[in-house]
Amino acid sequence: MALDYEGLYDACYMQVYSFLLTMSRDRNLSEELTAQTFYKAMTSKSEFRGEAKALTWLCAIAKNLYADEQRRRARQSEADPEEAASGREAVPMEDSALDRDMAFRIHMILHDMPEPYKEVFQLRVFGELSFREIGRIFAKTETWARVTYHRARLKIQERMGDDG
Repeated sequence: MALDYEGLYDACYMQVYSFLLTMSRDRNLSEELTAQTFYKAMTSKSEFRGEAKALTWLCAIAKNLYADEQRRRARQSEADPEEAASGREAVPMEDSALDRDMAFRIHMILHDMPEPYKEVFQLRVFGELSFREIGRIFAKTETWARVTYHRARLKIQERMGDDG
């Protein structure tokens, strides 16, 4: 059964995000896992069979990704028991000095990022263009723009983690 992934994304994004936010209580994690959910749905070899609603299928993918993330975090805290014992977790970036530092780090990472990820990310975040507009600039589809943007975000997050 062929799916209209753009329509599915538009129709279900907030529901999948809300589902993940309810489980995780972490906006950033929920956004990231929502992006991964749609990416996995678009690139999965096992396609939607139509036996359940598309939203149910997406939420099942999201739930599995959340469980994978919880297991990854549990392994990470076992590897670093001091950090786990201290109760330190990621703090929301509400402090303006931390926001400026974070923005600078992102710009440094973007400076070295390969194309088209760099340009797509900049057009979306700084140019505030829609995915449809970005797709038109590159003569690609809106879905291509979404996937490329989310891959760029993943690359930035990986580098942010590597840089400490």
